[in-house]
Amino acid sequence: MTAARTEPRLEWYPLQPRTLRVSEVDRVTPRMIRVVLTGQELDGFRTENFDDHVKVFLPGEGERTPRLPAMDEQGRWNMRAPGLTYRDYTVRRYDPSAAELVLDFVAHDHGPAGRWAMAARPGDELGILGPRGTLHIDHGYDYHLLGADETALPAVARRLEDLPRDARVFAFLEVADAREEHYIDAPDGARITWLHRDGAAPGTTGLLDRALAEFTLPEGTAFAWFGGEAGALKPVRRRLKEMGFVRNSTSVVDGYWRKGTANHDHHDDD
Repeated sequence: MTAARTEPRLEWYPLQPRTLRVSEVDRVTPRMIRVVLTGQELDGFRTENFDDHVKVFLPGEGERTPRLPAMDEQGRWNMRAPGLTYRDYTVRRYDPSAAELVLDFVAHDHGPAGRWAMAARPGDELGILGPRGTLHIDHGYDYHLLGADETALPAVARRLEDLPRDARVFAFLEVADAREEHYIDAPDGARITWLHRDGAAPGTTGLLDRALAEFTLPEGTAFAWFGGEAGALKPVRRRLKEMGFVRNSTSVVDGYWRKGTANHDHHDDD
């Protein structure tokens, strides 16, 4: 594997808290809920890359308006202020002409964000902060290697949309069962391998690592991106290194969530 002609480049954005209103809610698959957000505060919002994410601030119990963080005397956002409830979510799509931001939520009742999404209705409010930056990744690789569980599916779907339609892609996607496969409309050049947990709990199966172990790398330059539960991705990170991928140069492994941890910041795994 040779080095890419253009290495990934990190660009920082100015952070601005925003309060947005729900305009549409759609159950895309049995386990994925799409929420469309709108509002004048989206003016100046930026997202350039499939892995861009925002911190989503949820209303407290019995409240309708979310609490947003304030900046402290050192110029940092105080994320530990009482009453803040937030999670990280990938920007699925942003349409500046329509002032619409789309986020996809995994439907589950064991976390505040999943419960909020399952009950969301037009007119509800949600707060966001970010993205704080973007990692520009060249499209000009011979092929792209992607892997994700449900939490990172929005990023993979956006990457497939951003790539040229004839791009060569190999993707391994872990989901609950076959009903979730309707989430992605893959281009002709993509080879999608769906990995079903069949009743096993998310983050416990090792499906992504086993699929990668059985994969034979084609010739040419490649970029690999994997997202999912942080612990389950540790062997994936090691295996990619063994396969010749260089961390942050030809591969990115994002721990989107960690079992038993609330408000997990996947930058902590970098």
